[in-house]
Amino acid sequence: MKRSEAVAALRMLAALSPERRRMMLAALPQAAVAAIAEEWWWGVHGGQHEPRAAQNGLPWRVWAIVAGRGFGKTRAGAEWVWARARARGEGTRIALVAATREEAARVMVEGESGLIACARSGEAPRWTPSRGHLRFPGGAQGFVYSAERPDQLRGPQHHFAWVDELAKWRHAEATWDNLMLGLRLGPQPRTVLTTTPRPGPLLKRILALPHTAQTGGGTAENPHLPADFRDAVTALYAGTRLGRQELDGVLLEDVQGALWTRQMLEQARISLSPSGERVGERGSSFASPDFPSPGLSPEGERGMSRVVVGVDPPASAHGDSCGIIVCGMADGVGYVLADCTIAGARPEGWARRVAAAAQAWDAQLVVAEKNQGGDMVASVLRAASVGLPVRLVAATLSKAARAEPIALHFETGRAKLAGFFPELEDQLCGLTYAGYEGPGRSPDRADAMVWAMTELFKPEREVRVRML
Repeated sequence: MKRSEAVAALRMLAALSPERRRMMLAALPQAAVAAIAEEWWWGVHGGQHEPRAAQNGLPWRVWAIVAGRGFGKTRAGAEWVWARARARGEGTRIALVAATREEAARVMVEGESGLIACARSGEAPRWTPSRGHLRFPGGAQGFVYSAERPDQLRGPQHHFAWVDELAKWRHAEATWDNLMLGLRLGPQPRTVLTTTPRPGPLLKRILALPHTAQTGGGTAENPHLPADFRDAVTALYAGTRLGRQELDGVLLEDVQGALWTRQMLEQARISLSPSGERVGERGSSFASPDFPSPGLSPEGERGMSRVVVGVDPPASAHGDSCGIIVCGMADGVGYVLADCTIAGARPEGWARRVAAAAQAWDAQLVVAEKNQGGDMVASVLRAASVGLPVRLVAATLSKAARAEPIALHFETGRAKLAGFFPELEDQLCGLTYAGYEGPGRSPDRADAMVWAMTELFKPEREVRVRML
């Protein structure tokens, strides 16, 4: 089958229902199926699509594919390089840069999704491992470079570049700078960067460039991965810092001056059994059917001497999130039990959510910030006949000043996370002494947790007998 015929068949197949498509593919000869499979645009998904422009609308010079393992970064990078080699042909120079020459050869060139594997039928690239040189059929050339020897890139010029796993580079800054200074051939030099999102100053600098376009995604977005692999790694790492970075493709980095760090939260994470007993750092956590939360279920709060719901009401009645965090105390240790935060609800809606959470976890108290309409929480709870005390508190101190004592409890082991709370943890790691630098406009979840923990750690009043 000629390529033009394969493309025509694909366009016809795209108009069919999935069931009809499967039937048609099953009826085609093996050679035709192979020709169709070689068309990259047919199987591309999500962040593998080449962007049209950078985030600010400018033409992109660097395309950063920052994604989880198994997402398909290598395949996307190899296919992009092949497209450049086919389009420009003779004289095109392409830099292939990895942490070491061995990794560049093993992954970028010879790997299962590397350049040799992505060649179409009739294309026979010539690979010379000893020289680190790949010659494409049309005359374009690929040159392998190592981040162990940045000076190799001082002098050579290129039209395009493919950079792999930047976070593993030994001399990252020098290698990148030499590569960029030599990327000056042709009317529009471009670089594709494929990497897992390990935090580092160079990656942060690249992503902040005005001509950088970023795409990405998680491991689960690749439909071609075996379901057994996806299920296994999800069961092992879902919700953990490693899982969010390596599977979800989230760039996790500590903010300068933050009250909480990722390491501190990982050390504070435990799991509780339904009876409230600690079962280990990586035990099971329990989700409530009413509140799909990565924390503890209402049954799991048994064993807590006291349970409090912290509430940070939204600043407006038009869609902002209402932070709702359930915390409990057991043996002098405070635990984050559940995150019931709700977004997009009107005051009556989020107040009913607070009432439902308090009933589900058998809380003894609701603490709400009255600066942002906490009176609504009190009135709706009373209307619901919950019969639960509601304490309205005023935010007279800054967020950092209120949060600092609670951060100290986490650091000293007196406060714990009973499960995984990704959105809450992101906000905690964005709270600094100078202000909030995390995701979103406001740390609503973090504020709610601080209110609840502050209430739990208030010193109990001593009963004294006065002698007459």
